[in-house]
Amino acid sequence: MTVLHVETGRHLYGGALQVAYLLRGLQAAGLRNLLVCPPGSAIATAAREAGVTVLETAMAGDADVGFVFRLRRILRRERPDIVHLHSRRGADLWGGIAARLAGIPVILTRRVDNPEPRWWVGLKYGLYDRVLSISEGIRQVLIAEGLAPSRVSCVHSAVDTERYRPGCADAVNFRRALGLRDDGPVLGVVAQLIARKGHRYLLQALPGILAVQPQTQVVFLGQGPLEAELRAEVEQLGLGDTVHFAGFRDDLEQLLPCLDVLVHPAEMEGLGVSLLQAAACGVPIVAFPAGGIPEIVCEGETGYLPALGDVSALQQRIIELLQDPQRARSLGQQGRALVERAFSIDAMVQGNLAVYRQLLFQRPA
Repeated sequence: MTVLHVETGRHLYGGALQVAYLLRGLQAAGLRNLLVCPPGSAIATAAREAGVTVLETAMAGDADVGFVFRLRRILRRERPDIVHLHSRRGADLWGGIAARLAGIPVILTRRVDNPEPRWWVGLKYGLYDRVLSISEGIRQVLIAEGLAPSRVSCVHSAVDTERYRPGCADAVNFRRALGLRDDGPVLGVVAQLIARKGHRYLLQALPGILAVQPQTQVVFLGQGPLEAELRAEVEQLGLGDTVHFAGFRDDLEQLLPCLDVLVHPAEMEGLGVSLLQAAACGVPIVAFPAGGIPEIVCEGETGYLPALGDVSALQQRIIELLQDPQRARSLGQQGRALVERAFSIDAMVQGNLAVYRQLLFQRPA
């Protein structure tokens, strides 16, 4: 079986990291994989290391109609059995059209839970033979928008539980590397600095947290267009000594185990790779119950789920964990057990492979 994958992400995190996991697993299972991705992207390097044939191709986003014809030429030359589209940013729509023009079965993986108009869902998703969602929450959004349940399958995102493990190897260097004080608990947010990730909710909750736990520090791990605005808000609130901006880091497996609590106050979320990584590291999580988050953050078992947008409840749950380290440790241990059981790379690879086989077996000759 030959599968041609399309991934537009240039950096090896989030969805692109999941594609890298999948490619390695499919290669090990004996499939022939081809990857279409932007020139110079990090996933191109990772894919080549896994033995995947990489076809670097210009991609210019949603308005790049020309991608239809570039991809169609590749498909006619390579003749894969299946096209698997992993991204949005134009690759979903234009990739679906190219696969249809080439007469090749096509699958789309949907990683976000934001709603789309029903008329657009009917038009766009008619291009795909099957749709995969990374969480049951996303699957239910698609069904509510009109997709037949039989056309949408949930295959959860995965986490590398060998790379992400409990145990802070060097607390001193952790704090030094991120510019943190030597004392006090540390809250972490691992997310792009964009509005829907909800950093502002934690900033609003912080004064109340500091009133009870004055040595608390916060680190924002990630980058994005809201950085200047968030920095200004931090200064306006007088939190400059408490909140630290660490930017994008590729060593999260060393940093996450040293957090006391991962906070994820996102308003929208497909599932959240950073939540899987934190849980694998045994870190308790406080998050809003958006999208697929309740599939990894189980209320009172692996973390807490205050109501969406409820700053007071967010504040209280964080304080509870900071005041009860034994409880926090127990939630973290249960989170580790959950990801080992339900979010392994092998389970994700086998889930995708099962859909490939179903599609080829059920398709008329």
